[in-house]
Amino acid sequence: MDFGTLRRTTIGWLGRLAWAPPVLARLVIGAIFVPTGWGKLHNLPDIVNFFRELGIPYPEIQAPLVSSIELVCGALVLVGLATRLAAVPLIGTMTVAIATAVWPQLDTARELFGKEELHYIALLAYLVVNGPGLLALDALLVRRLRVRVSTAAPLEHAPA
Repeated sequence: MDFGTLRRTTIGWLGRLAWAPPVLARLVIGAIFVPTGWGKLHNLPDIVNFFRELGIPYPEIQAPLVSSIELVCGALVLVGLATRLAAVPLIGTMTVAIATAVWPQLDTARELFGKEELHYIALLAYLVVNGPGLLALDALLVRRLRVRVSTAAPLEHAPA
């Protein structure tokens, strides 16, 4: 087997695995944000106090808002429903987390690259740009809608 054939074969096999990265990204995000959102919603007084200590304005409003975003948007990303839209508020919460809780503890900006909050932003940005993949509710709904549209009777137009 020559190099060109090996390359084409390898690319062909890798193309068949294109569904895996978005699924893995969604599983990681869902496994992180759904339980943390749920836990925060069930411990709001502690979260409000933590936000107050961080200097986040209006912690009584922000704590339930952030907790709800983590739970709801994390679940949407997990199942692949409105993934691109749901990922945006999660990126926002991680950006605020970096600015308020992580950044003050860093000695150098380079240390930020080892922080999980930045890793989550990277996964979420990947999902915003590339979408949830083929194994997602979004893709299922699109396939169903296409079938309905293609099997629907053509509309008759009245003569002008």
